[in-house]
Amino acid sequence: MKQVDFPDNYAFIDNKKFYDYNKSKFVILPVPYGGTVSYGKGAEKGPSAIIKASQHMELYDEELDKNNFEAGICTLEPLKSAKTAEKMIDEIEKASSQLIKDNKFPIMLGGEHSISTGLVRALKKKYPDLSVLQLDAHADLRARWYIGEEGKSKMSKFSHASVMARIRELCPAVQVGIRSLSVEEAEWIKKDNLPVYFAKDTHDNENWFNEAISRLSNNVFITIDLDVFDPSVMSATGTPEPGGLDWYKVTKFLKEVCKNKNVVGFDVVELAPNKDISCDFLAAKLIYKMIGYLS
Repeated sequence: MKQVDFPDNYAFIDNKKFYDYNKSKFVILPVPYGGTVSYGKGAEKGPSAIIKASQHMELYDEELDKNNFEAGICTLEPLKSAKTAEKMIDEIEKASSQLIKDNKFPIMLGGEHSISTGLVRALKKKYPDLSVLQLDAHADLRARWYIGEEGKSKMSKFSHASVMARIRELCPAVQVGIRSLSVEEAEWIKKDNLPVYFAKDTHDNENWFNEAISRLSNNVFITIDLDVFDPSVMSATGTPEPGGLDWYKVTKFLKEVCKNKNVVGFDVVELAPNKDISCDFLAAKLIYKMIGYLS
């Protein structure tokens, strides 16, 4: 894996002291993979759009009163796409295992949501008690789903719509912002009393914060599907759903998670860039906020 230097790196950091791999705490791993999308296309363009938008951010964080980049943020070259989702997940596991071995904090940029399983696999090896926090519009608990347009292609258990089913085979998970699921997924949630916090119950209050956090283990991986946000602020996703959360609700909750748990990695997935560049910027700024909360 080769690092990307200024001026093509995340956040346009021009001082090598703050973007060199050996000196950086955080490492950005772009994964431009879109092989299992089933509706809106373009997730493979997400990582480059995020990095481009990040180069126009102000790097002083007014909320935290600091320059978050000073913790060190290295950007790696994009991981090459594999022919299948299963092989892509294997490649991600291999690449992220090296980052973890080097004591780096991995931040993966998607790409579509199937990729999260690879990073979770790698982290699980180091943190046996790992749990996953998913912020998402969709439950993603299908046993398998179509790769390509529904009814016109094969089904796979490594579809983006099955990512949390695969992750729950590895470790416990808490799901937040959910507002789209099948009857089979709903039955599973009820049967096993899974910790799922629906958007209808979370969008206008913070009463659920402490309970959701308490159901996570000490070591936590966070996967953020950008469609957790309402389409009024995040339209650039392949499967937008009305009734999502807003910027301040999401960031306030994430700040509390970072304060109370040992977050060991996160990803931001499912940006499918469109003409609204504010969506690219939201994704880039969300990553920068998370770095601030964690440093």
